[in-house]
Amino acid sequence: MPPQLIIRAMSDIKTKARLFVSQNLKQGAIVSPNPDQAHYLMKVMRATNGDSVVVFNGCDGEWRCNIEEATKKNCALRILEQLRVQAPEPDLWLAFAPLKKSNTDFVIEKATELGVSRLIPVFTEHTNTSRVKTERLSAIAMEAAEQCDRLSVPEIAEPVDFNELLANWPDGRILLVPDETGGGQSLKAVLEKLSGDAATSTHGFLIGPEGGFAPSELDDLSKLSFVTRVGLGPRILRAETAALAALSCFQAITGDWELKPRFNNGYFFNARR
Repeated sequence: MPPQLIIRAMSDIKTKARLFVSQNLKQGAIVSPNPDQAHYLMKVMRATNGDSVVVFNGCDGEWRCNIEEATKKNCALRILEQLRVQAPEPDLWLAFAPLKKSNTDFVIEKATELGVSRLIPVFTEHTNTSRVKTERLSAIAMEAAEQCDRLSVPEIAEPVDFNELLANWPDGRILLVPDETGGGQSLKAVLEKLSGDAATSTHGFLIGPEGGFAPSELDDLSKLSFVTRVGLGPRILRAETAALAALSCFQAITGDWELKPRFNNGYFFNARR
């Protein structure tokens, strides 16, 4: 059976929530939700002993559990059966200049939904914020992964500056950089050329800040063999829009959008806690 298929139809299971846990997962094991998850289950979802919860940890697939030892503040989860084996996901990175206010949160959430495997905050010359709380961003990514049915949570890297990102960029990973000045090739055309070797090559995007890249940064990018500057059409896009547009194009042309979502009987997991 292909790994992306469900071992048991979710339509047969009524669940209270879908949670990411850090413990190893196997049949019969007991796992403990963290305090925030326990509060969500017991206070928000009003779960009780015997209710089902779906869990995943990014490496052991997805499992159905039953709630045991439920109290007002805590509970234990006994693993009953595996629903999905771990499936490969696109190895797609997103490096981005942090944005003001809630826009960074928005990028993290939507990039997680779009299948990004690693997110890297990058300080450029025109970046408008100097603080990034990676723990908060990791929590946002975890909740987005729980809700969107993926089997992993993207890594949130520690922030780096522009020059450090380029100096340490891995060999063999293509870096696609949307260029609002019009100096890039059509993203669609670039991705169609790359689609033939998408299974064996790795990719990343670098999204500039709200004020755009500095001329010196564009010059530095143009000198690097692993960088391809791309265009996102005739309109100037906000930074968060550019990130979503680029990722959506990638997934549609070279990514995993040919796969179908699993049938879950219309259940929409986990409103934001």
